[in-house]
Amino acid sequence: MGSMSPVFSPDQNHLLAALPGADFDRLAGALNPVAMPLGEVLYEPGSALAHVYFPTTAIVSLHYVMATGASAETAGVGNEGVVGISTFMGGNTTPSSAVVQTAGHGYRLPARLIKEEFARGGFMQGLLLRYTQALLTQMSLTAACNRHHSVEQQLCRWFLLTLDRTASSELVMTHELVASMLGVRRESITEAAGCLQEAGYIRYRRGHISVLDRNGLETKSCECYGVVKGEIQRLLNDVQYKHGEAQAH
Repeated sequence: MGSMSPVFSPDQNHLLAALPGADFDRLAGALNPVAMPLGEVLYEPGSALAHVYFPTTAIVSLHYVMATGASAETAGVGNEGVVGISTFMGGNTTPSSAVVQTAGHGYRLPARLIKEEFARGGFMQGLLLRYTQALLTQMSLTAACNRHHSVEQQLCRWFLLTLDRTASSELVMTHELVASMLGVRRESITEAAGCLQEAGYIRYRRGHISVLDRNGLETKSCECYGVVKGEIQRLLNDVQYKHGEAQAH
């Protein structure tokens, strides 16, 4: 029994958990649990979004894809957020793509319903705006980090943000996948990961990375990780589990 996964629940997503009971109830009937397998493309650049996704155990990578086919991650979305902000921000489409980077589950909601809820101007509008601000901070820091910090620092930042969104210290990913996320050569990732392994911070075997010393990764990371984590906490931590509390009372 101890190895079983926790009960699948919308409360595993922080935004859904934060909604007061009445707000959550308006959406609950249309929230569909979905499996999100590794590599699944949730939306392509320029396509109209029919749904938004609230990850629970999956992590989604937002990519910008160049004309040559090269790409780099602009942000990640896990259980702290929602994939598809252009639906309620008024843009409807985006030049980015969204790809599942860590397999898991989430909830899918028709885009029409999140637009309606946002247009009410109530609690969810404020919550989604705060999340969007946190996401923009992450995108801004990613751009600056990719320009000014070493591949090893970027890799540590990426590992730490991924660890924050998962219950495991085991990450399933190849050097090719990480290289495409950071927009660097695979050889650069292999070299940086080798240094982290020699230092005893991680253990790498084909397709699997075990984090042995999280504190060590934090010392090697640049300040970008702390800024992104702090902004997410500042904007969202005070509103978690609102409808759960309401139901408890």
